[in-house]
Amino acid sequence: MFLPSDKPPVTLTPAAIAQIARLMERESAAGFRIGVKKGGCAGMEYTMEIAQEAGPADIVVEDGPARVLIAPLAQMFLIGTEIDYQTGLLESGFTFRNPNVTESCGCGESVKFKDMPEAG
Repeated sequence: MFLPSDKPPVTLTPAAIAQIARLMERESAAGFRIGVKKGGCAGMEYTMEIAQEAGPADIVVEDGPARVLIAPLAQMFLIGTEIDYQTGLLESGFTFRNPNVTESCGCGESVKFKDMPEAG
């Protein structure tokens, strides 16, 4: 699924654009797929993988040379999210500033979203 470029469901910082473009070029990939899955102490975890093609139900967000594919099950959880790539002395990685998150664990790897049922 392709959306109009005037209001993408996620936005990318310049650092995220550069890193996604590097990964896509290195892997000769069609995009960088982002999703969510159950797991972690807060209930959900983000997933990220190189994708060789867009799925029929993926939302495709293009920003310069970067192409993000949002998996179908993640779409409602990621609306309004800003994706960044931060480089630090000890670690580097993608970060998500997501207005739909109500809780996150101490390590930042796991999140809980608004209106998500309690894990049980």
